[in-house]
Amino acid sequence: MADQEASGENKPQPKQEGQVINLIVKDQQGSEVHFKVKSHTKLEKVMKAYCDKKAIEQTAVRFVFDGQRVNPQSTPQNLGMEDGDIIDCFMEQIGGSS
Repeated sequence: MADQEASGENKPQPKQEGQVINLIVKDQQGSEVHFKVKSHTKLEKVMKAYCDKKAIEQTAVRFVFDGQRVNPQSTPQNLGMEDGDIIDCFMEQIGGSS
């Protein structure tokens, strides 16, 4: 038993689900806002914080990651986000037909 303790086999492994990653939200003008979030945090928290910082309504913008619109209930872990990934923020456009 002393051999197991000396080799560190009984030590618990750190959990990966609480891992903190850096995400960047980038708007159409190229302005970036950096966020540190846990990989299991809902992205709606990032979206709200971004909109509050920029003083814009959440309904006026769309968030896109890897070409797909981001669901506010998704987490970085669900979307396979890694440290330093960029979420694009676009102004909502209405219309387009004549």
